[in-house]
Amino acid sequence: MLIDLKLPELLKWQGSNPRPDDFDAFWDRAFNELKGVDPAAEFIPAKFTAPYADCFDLYYSGVRSAKIHAKLIKPKNIRTKVPAVFVFHGYTGDSGDWSELLNYAAAGFVVAAMDCRGQGGLSEDTGGVKGNTMHGQIIRGLDSGPDALLFRHIFLDIVQLVGIVSALPEVDVNRMGCFGGSQGGGLTLACAGLCPQIKRAAPGMNFLSDYKRVWEMDLAENAYWELKDYFRHFDPLHERENEIFSRLGYIDVQFLAPRIKAEVLMFTGLMDNICPPSTQFAVYNKITSKKSIKIYPDFGHETYPGSADLCFEFMMGL
Repeated sequence: MLIDLKLPELLKWQGSNPRPDDFDAFWDRAFNELKGVDPAAEFIPAKFTAPYADCFDLYYSGVRSAKIHAKLIKPKNIRTKVPAVFVFHGYTGDSGDWSELLNYAAAGFVVAAMDCRGQGGLSEDTGGVKGNTMHGQIIRGLDSGPDALLFRHIFLDIVQLVGIVSALPEVDVNRMGCFGGSQGGGLTLACAGLCPQIKRAAPGMNFLSDYKRVWEMDLAENAYWELKDYFRHFDPLHERENEIFSRLGYIDVQFLAPRIKAEVLMFTGLMDNICPPSTQFAVYNKITSKKSIKIYPDFGHETYPGSADLCFEFMMGL
């Protein structure tokens, strides 16, 4: 059963969500705001311990006075500079268990796994926006203007984290990578797009892309249900449809894709009806750096056999 475009069409798809005219100025302004925020990083030894790694709860400041949490793991007995990897979790989730990150630490990586603000982990969502705050992070801040969009702040939290880890004396800044699936895939792309020092990125079934395409396919449900919910509550006649999708374009990772300098290994299932394949190819087709894609024809939004091993091998090439 075909749920989206055929593969030859997917490989040409350029997306349907409008790109804001001032997209670059928007992110320049966002970076200027972040420059004024002292990260004030705190490394607190974690209760969890491992025989070959030191584990820390990292707390740092993000924009809009939010305190952000990440798990940080360092291999013991580091004698030379080592690579680092950033791990991003799925929508509404958290950074996961310490033990799930130890394979990279055992391989000699510093590992950082961020809790997205306002989701299932320990990071804060400081709020302070007009309109809906009951649920729905894609639309959070939409009525207060693009600078108030919550995913703008989450993307900047990633940039802050990369800066903190880059400054660690044991980290080789020329050997840093990132990966994640679903929302984590979208954040992986945002990380690579906003942090040119990232050298390898492995996004899987990425979220946060081509919002209008999701709407056109009548798939504004599951992870994207808040799009439909927003229109039903705040624009039932779709009189502001163009304005709304244009504003969402500021946090659409397909428009960060041309900035990516990292080598990219992407994972996509052609039966994905949560993050449709065309929304993922809208990103992939805009990446101009070295790239490859692993396509799982019979899989939807789920774990892809062998993908974790492929990602690990890919990161070992740093």
